[in-house]
Amino acid sequence: MKRTVLIVTGLACLVLAAGCKDKGAYPKPKGALRIVQYNVGVFSKEIDNSIPMVAAMMSELRADALSLNELDSCNTRHANHQASDLAAEMGGWNYRFSRAMPYREGAYGVGVAVPDEILGHMTVALPKDSGSEPRACCVVETPRYVLASTHLDHRSTEAAVLQAKTITDALKSRYGDSDKPVFLAGDLNSLPGSEVLSTLKKDWTVLSLEDNTYPSDGANICIDYILRLDNKAKIEVVGAGVPAEFKSGDVAVASDHLPIYLDVKIK
Repeated sequence: MKRTVLIVTGLACLVLAAGCKDKGAYPKPKGALRIVQYNVGVFSKEIDNSIPMVAAMMSELRADALSLNELDSCNTRHANHQASDLAAEMGGWNYRFSRAMPYREGAYGVGVAVPDEILGHMTVALPKDSGSEPRACCVVETPRYVLASTHLDHRSTEAAVLQAKTITDALKSRYGDSDKPVFLAGDLNSLPGSEVLSTLKKDWTVLSLEDNTYPSDGANICIDYILRLDNKAKIEVVGAGVPAEFKSGDVAVASDHLPIYLDVKIK
C-alpha cells in the first residue's frame, strides 16, 4: 500500500542541557568528494513521485555524485525521463542514462548525475545469461574521476558473476593503467561474502560500509556498494555511511533501499 506523506512545519527541536541530536546531519570532510549510491526504485515504491524528496535528501546529504538504479525513461509506467528530472531538481546537474532494456514503449535502466562536466560516457551492456532480465552499466568520466553505476541480477548468481566480470573487463581495458580513480557503485543484489563480491574483489576494493541497505524500512541485508578499481590512482577514504534519517524526507517512502555514501579525497 502506498503511504501518504505528511510534511509538518513549525516544529523546532528544543535544545536542552544534554543537547539534541541533529538528525539527518552527516558532516562531510573539507575537500572530500561525496559519492552516493541509491537504488531509487523508479521513484514510486511507496508514493507516486519521490523525485523532489530524493533531490532534497541528496542536497541535504551534500552529495557530489549520484549513482542511480531503477530509472524509467519515457514509458507507459512513467512518461517522464526520471534521470533528467532528478538532475534538474538537483539544480541543473549533468547526467547520463543507460538503457538496460526496452520497457513499456520506453526504457528502463541506470544512470549517473553529477554537477561536474562530463567528458565522456559509455554504456556497458551486461549479459542476461540465466538471469531475470538484461542489465547495464552506465559509465561517466569527469575531469577528476570516473563513476560507473550498475544493477546486477537478483535471481541468478551465475548471471551476476558474469555481469561483474563484463564490467571489470570493460573498465580495466579503458582505465586499468589510468591515474584517474574509477568508482563502481550499484545495487549488486549480493551479500558481502558472496561469489559476486569475491569475483569483484580480484580487481576492485570495496570502500563503502558493509552495513545493511535493504529494505529501507528496517534494513537487514547489505546489497549496495561503492568500490574502486585497483589502478594507479591515489585516493584517501575519509568517510562512509548508510544514512537512514533526513530532515527533508523519509527513507522508508523515498525508495525500498537506503542510500549509501563514500567520502574520498583525490590526491
